[in-house]
Formats: sequence, C-alpha cells, structure tokens
Amino acid sequence: MTSNPAERPPPGRPALLLLALGRIVREEVERALEAQGLSLRHLSALGHLSREPGLSYSALGRRAGVTAQSMQATVRQLEQAGAVRRVTPAGRGRTAELRVTDAGRQLLHEMDHAVGSVETPLLDGLTAEEQAVLGTLLHRLLAKDLRADAPGRS
Repeated sequence: MTSNPAERPPPGRPALLLLALGRIVREEVERALEAQGLSLRHLSALGHLSREPGLSYSALGRRAGVTAQSMQATVRQLEQAGAVRRVTPAGRGRTAELRVTDAGRQLLHEMDHAVGSVETPLLDGLTAEEQAVLGTLLHRLLAKDLRADAPGRS
C-alpha cells in the first residue's frame, strides 16, 4: 500500500467507475464508427461471426443483447455492404447460417482501427505493465457471470 496520499486512487465504487468509463468509451467508439457509417452493433455482429462462423440471427442477437429481429436488420446492412453472406437458403422459419466475407474481414480491420483511435488516448499515460494488468483484470471480471448470481435469476 502506498503511503503518499497523492499516489492513492481517488475513492469510488469500481462498478460506478466502470459504468462511467464504459459510457464514455462507448460514445467515443460509436462516434469513430459513425464516421464510417457503422455502429457498435455492426462491429459486434462481424466480430462474433469472425470468431464463430455460422451463427444465426438469434445467437448474434443474444450475444449483442438485442432481439433477433433487430440483429436481422443489422446483418441485412452488412449483407448489402458485401461484408456478410448467408450460406443457407432464405425462408420463413429457417435458421440462417451467416459467414463473414473477405470484404467483411477488411471492414472488421478498419473498425478495429476506429476502436484503436479511442483506446490509444485512453491508455496514454499508463505504462506497458499497467496496461497489461488492466487487461488481465478486465478479462477476469468479464469471465465472471454476474447474471447467474443475481437475485431473481435462475
């Protein structure tokens, strides 16, 4: 523990600090993506599909915290841009199997640069070791499923 009061972090509940930081980062990333005519929902869909090819609208929606119908609209935009293709025939009641195209991978790369344009100034001033510790801690926190332990959830 540090003895110098100037070196101690200011008081604050970590959950509230994460909420405040998350809001700021989300707004800045949305702004950076908006300049390309894209959104976090596009980034989410492409990211999930690149890691897990073949996901359906429902699975993508669950991961993004939106309805399947909302995700369909997002994926439709990505399909029109040539970033995603459906490999199963369209039809009512059929599960879509979606894949990222080469154009989609390029778009995902460009979106990653937009995220980096927000991340770089955010982490500026932290040493490489502090950045690594922050990344490790955030991963550990994300690995916890707080929803499973929440009251009223089963």
